[in-house]
Amino acid sequence: MSDNLNFYPGADYGLNPSHGDMEYAASSHYQVSVGDLSLTTDARSANQLKEVYNKINAGVKNIEVQGVKADVLESIPDQHLTEINRLKKLTGMNLTFHGPIVEPTGFSQQGWSEEQREQNEEQMWSALDRSNKLDPNGNIVVTFHSTASLPEMNTRIKKGKNGEETVEMMAFNERSGKMAPISPNKEYLLKEGVKLSPKEEIDRVNKESWNSQISDIGLTTSKAQEAVHHALRYKADEEGRIDTHAKQDLKKYYEKFRKNSEKYEHMLKQEYEGVKETLGDEIAQSSINKTQKAMEDLTYADAHIRGSYLQFQEMFNIAYANAEKDNNKKTISKLNKFKDNHAHIIKNYQEDPSKVMDLIKTMRVGQNVLGKIKAPKLYRPMNEFAIDKAADTFSNLAMRSYKKHKNNAPIISIENPPAGGGLSRAEDLRELVKVSRKKFVKNATNNLGMSEDVAKKQAEKLIGITWDVGHINMIKKFGYDDKDLKKETKKIAPYVKHVHFSDNFGMDHTELPMGMGNVPTEKMLKEISKFNKDTRKVIETGNWYQHFKTSPLPATLQTFNSPIYSMQMAPSWNQVQSSGEQSSYFSGYGTMLPENHFNTYGAGFSNLPPELGGQTGGRSRMSGTPIE
Repeated sequence: MSDNLNFYPGADYGLNPSHGDMEYAASSHYQVSVGDLSLTTDARSANQLKEVYNKINAGVKNIEVQGVKADVLESIPDQHLTEINRLKKLTGMNLTFHGPIVEPTGFSQQGWSEEQREQNEEQMWSALDRSNKLDPNGNIVVTFHSTASLPEMNTRIKKGKNGEETVEMMAFNERSGKMAPISPNKEYLLKEGVKLSPKEEIDRVNKESWNSQISDIGLTTSKAQEAVHHALRYKADEEGRIDTHAKQDLKKYYEKFRKNSEKYEHMLKQEYEGVKETLGDEIAQSSINKTQKAMEDLTYADAHIRGSYLQFQEMFNIAYANAEKDNNKKTISKLNKFKDNHAHIIKNYQEDPSKVMDLIKTMRVGQNVLGKIKAPKLYRPMNEFAIDKAADTFSNLAMRSYKKHKNNAPIISIENPPAGGGLSRAEDLRELVKVSRKKFVKNATNNLGMSEDVAKKQAEKLIGITWDVGHINMIKKFGYDDKDLKKETKKIAPYVKHVHFSDNFGMDHTELPMGMGNVPTEKMLKEISKFNKDTRKVIETGNWYQHFKTSPLPATLQTFNSPIYSMQMAPSWNQVQSSGEQSSYFSGYGTMLPENHFNTYGAGFSNLPPELGGQTGGRSRMSGTPIE
């Protein structure tokens, strides 16, 4: 009789039969409530109003409205956003928003420019500002990616049991706006085959590049100086000496040569007539020829010293800008001293190029000054630069949002892109949030008169992280494992405001429902919950919708052993209890005891549920729609 009572314990719900075991249910230490989960709308559709409406009809309470594609976002009417807010009020649903994937650093295929960064900031601001219409009386969480098109700027691989190695670092030249890969090389001459780190390699390149440019200044200055000496030799006496009068005469000639051709010709004629009268026509003509050749040499000298000055000016500006950024007062003092003593000479030369000899002396002094300061960062690790510029964008957005919407300002949540993309690792994201908040505090205290404590609280409220567990799982293709993923999450956990759920096998961005790949979600969520237990968790599985045309929600609920009831009590979605002669099971049709089974379906085969081969339909417990 006992066996008859247990003839049908219920079908396993989902793709893993072990989820139906009592032992499995008891071993699941981390549960995610249905109320903590969100589904996304279709990012390809501008009709987000209909998308939200369809999700509500399916019984979904939490929804992330999609504005991922900038062109699609521009096609969403403001009236639709307002109407979505009305649906929110009517149904009690919760909303978040995914902003457009735009490059916040200002990089493009042409390199970096501040103008491009400002343009991208405006596009992101439009999305942030409009998101307030979805929840004007709250603080809607708006996700933006940390980067949109940049590659990994600090490529690391797992090395040994607990270590890692940087195999390539992108370096950036701020003056040219270009980037270049720097790979560590072995140094045999001085370090006996020791492999330099990418940071050491960048330092070496900076020093060698700086010294090389100083040498170039010295070389062109020497050529100019040699040409001047060559010009002066035409005025030397028989013993090769050049007196002061000869130098002064040469300066006068060159001044007229550069400024007034008629006066120069008149001076030549006077020279010719004076020499001819005393020494004859042949010597007079020779004297004129020497003067002409001296003018050619001085012109040659001017061309070289002009190039030398332009290069010196560029290097001086780089050195000063870097010293200011690093707050290097010693270097700033040296550069200011040179400027005070020699700026008037440079200005005089610009107004009167005939003063070429004075500029040559100044360039010699300047070359010596640049050679004695610490080599500035001509190249710097690109992730440092990218963090700095992205922080400009995010801090500006937070400030504009606060100034306009005050306590109802949308919250900026910065998402890690798939591993292999720029600023995708925890330490980079953590630094980006820190720098963004710091810039916000500085701006708020300087321009809004806000106290530092209040500004810090606002910065912590308005700028945080969206941690995409599927994106970070892709570091597995670089040799990392689940323990490393837990460490990554631990680094970023204090800053996380939002979580994106998608599963994969660590190799590609496949966006499977949770539990269908190898993302160690439970371990990561435990780290996040230490700081924020109420983090909204968004199921982001666009590829799953595309290929399988089914909702990822049931599989996700089963994966997290989610409670069926809102009171967070048993039973859970994957739970089957079996005890003695009594049996109950939870398949897709609700609670069924054996006696109820016969009363409901009878004894015929055709009246059995479809999962047993019968024909009797039921209704989905999630959406209420008929199951065929």
